[in-house]
Amino acid sequence: MSRLRVLQRLQTCSRTRCEPRRGLSARGTGTGTVNVFNREMKKRQKNWAASVADGHQYDYLKDEVGSRVADRVYDVARTFPLALDIGGGKSHIAEHLSKKQRRQSEIPTRCVLADEEFLPFKENTFDLVVSSLSLHWINDLPGALKQIHQVLKPDGVFIGAMVGGETLYELRCSLQLAETEREGGFSPHVSPYTAVTDLGNLLGRAGFTMLTVDIDDVQVHYPGIIEVMTDLQGMGESNCAWNRRSLLHRDTILAAAAIYKEMYGNEDGSVPATFEILYMIGWKPHESQAKPAKRGSANVSFGDLSKIGQPTSTTKS
Repeated sequence: MSRLRVLQRLQTCSRTRCEPRRGLSARGTGTGTVNVFNREMKKRQKNWAASVADGHQYDYLKDEVGSRVADRVYDVARTFPLALDIGGGKSHIAEHLSKKQRRQSEIPTRCVLADEEFLPFKENTFDLVVSSLSLHWINDLPGALKQIHQVLKPDGVFIGAMVGGETLYELRCSLQLAETEREGGFSPHVSPYTAVTDLGNLLGRAGFTMLTVDIDDVQVHYPGIIEVMTDLQGMGESNCAWNRRSLLHRDTILAAAAIYKEMYGNEDGSVPATFEILYMIGWKPHESQAKPAKRGSANVSFGDLSKIGQPTSTTKS
């Protein structure tokens, strides 16, 4: 259950990758949807994170991504009388929209406690739907995108951000190598996420047009692996996959910490954690939108394009 609220790019790093989905097993729901995540556990994790007295110190990533989603909203040259923020949390998007308003008035909001997988709104309700760092915990992402498409008005736009498949590859690799060395095998400790190569497909299948998908790699530096895992817990972003392993042996954690620093450590002794953030924009179709030209209507040959920029020969009389 999540709160629904009406409402410097960093350098991409070269990566040593480990297979993120190896050993993955999932429960079936009987409806054709793969049940990867324990949604009740994720609710408990988020509730715990929200109750922590100093929880604001863990909001840095969600605030940063929320501001980038807000920037994309401002890139659209129109106003949105009614907008929906899915998984609004502490208003990580809305607060940036409020700060940038020319008028000092607050955006009027209404909060609804609901499940992202079952939106309680009528068809053709919203001019804008936004979401930041919430959709990666949904089991039925194709179904959720279809519901977002349904609640949008024609010519409405969906602007969202979610964690991508290469997120925390440093942590994943370090834990896998340490567990293999100390225990003779490994189990997944980082949840599986959607690959960017799949996202455009999912948006298209949900009915969105004029798609835009881009990636930011946000890298955060920590003293060590313990601090990485502590902050993930404080964010409410701990693993909640059904096939997770609840405990790690002390020797395995110590080995993983050493591997992390050896493989990825910085000169100052800190270690990086990379968050791959997938941004998406999709529009609900409307007759006023630009449409692609009909097949065969081009009046210029692709072969002629190679001649552009070449000097034109002249014949002397």
